[in-house]
Amino acid sequence: MIRIALLSSLGHTIAVVLGLLIYVLGTRINQQRRHPSAAIGWVLGMVAFPYATLPLFLLFGVRKFARPARRHHWQAPPPAGEGPAWAAQLLAGMEVAPAVRNERVVWHEDGAHALDGLLATIASARQRLDVCTYVFAHDEVGREIARALLASARRGVAVRLLVDAVGSLSMPRGMLRALAREGVQVRRFMPLLHNPLRGHTNLRNHRKLVVADNWRLWSGGRNLAGEYFRDQPGRPAWVDLSFEVHGPLAAQAHVQFGTDWRIAQGRTLRRMRRPPHLPLLGESPRGALAQWITSGPDHADDTVHALLMAGAFHARARIVAVTPYFVPDDGLLDAWCLACRRGVQVSLLVPARSNHRLADIARERALRQLAAAGARVWLSPAMLHAKAVLIDDDLALAGSLNLDARSLFLNYEAMTAFYGRHDVQWLSDWCTRQTAAAQPYEAQAPSLVRDMGEGVVRALGFQL
Repeated sequence: MIRIALLSSLGHTIAVVLGLLIYVLGTRINQQRRHPSAAIGWVLGMVAFPYATLPLFLLFGVRKFARPARRHHWQAPPPAGEGPAWAAQLLAGMEVAPAVRNERVVWHEDGAHALDGLLATIASARQRLDVCTYVFAHDEVGREIARALLASARRGVAVRLLVDAVGSLSMPRGMLRALAREGVQVRRFMPLLHNPLRGHTNLRNHRKLVVADNWRLWSGGRNLAGEYFRDQPGRPAWVDLSFEVHGPLAAQAHVQFGTDWRIAQGRTLRRMRRPPHLPLLGESPRGALAQWITSGPDHADDTVHALLMAGAFHARARIVAVTPYFVPDDGLLDAWCLACRRGVQVSLLVPARSNHRLADIARERALRQLAAAGARVWLSPAMLHAKAVLIDDDLALAGSLNLDARSLFLNYEAMTAFYGRHDVQWLSDWCTRQTAAAQPYEAQAPSLVRDMGEGVVRALGFQL
């Protein structure tokens, strides 16, 4: 019995050492920078439950595959009055393609306007059409969009459709096969089974974009499903944000789509690559200044997180944020609290109850801390799915990124930075209208059980 116990202890020790060794080699050699709480979680898991944690780490543990390669600063600070110099310098240092002037920017007032813009973008394509989405539903809106894609393919347009395998899990395979038979090129991003990139299963593509002929872009936070566009009996459409940009910004989005398309095939970029200098061709000299900003495993930096952190310390008057899920990391939360204490007005709008109950539980600690620092927190009565951030009066961000750890550090995300006074003002007015319909958040001290539950959900949420 003693010998069996010794052998069992020795085997467990070997499993722990092996797990820790694989974790260290996997994170250090591949430069997988992690938040301290995430690193502690993985290490404790390896020590306490190595037989379960090691397979999970091999399946989900990879966070980045692009390595830093600082070679170029692509842009100088913009002229005075054309966007904050600190943002241009920071994004140039992270090798983000420069801001470009565009012919036209159209913001969508509601779901009907957004759907009309989406279908018009698809119908405008004459040579190529790229579509990327997290959710492609098999409902009335999904079928309408599918028919529009088929019509484009039948008139000779090269159509590529990229759907996330988890987000669009309920989409019937027959629907994808029917599109493929009619000439639409279809790829599923990192399927759970037969994944060409082992260890990347937890890295989901959350970007939403439609690009027609490298000139017309439709993007924002809306997935291709009915709840984002149309009211249903007893279920009003979700409040969301999307927009169209006509101009060279679309070429930047097209380049990014090409990278995502290759990743879905199993090809990864070990180093950041400089995209072609196409966006500067055809710039409108007095057009709307906008910049395509992506973040995710294909970028060495956590691009949007870095921009938000820098914005917290450069903001002079206000930070306005709209998000369906608010579970930020400690660094961003502390930066916003410090901004409040130095006189910046921080305003946050979230839904009173989102479509993810665990996210609502996990956000409570952050909401209480932000409110205690002096921020204004508002609860929207509707399901709010929009993602937007305003910093002072010269920078507006809108796109697919939620203010939670998954979007900030794991997902493939896309945001657009708008620097023009008209676009910043439009988004500011939109936020004001949404806040007018919301109720102020009232922080309440949690019970011990509630506080412990929030901590557990938040910790698990960061890992997943």
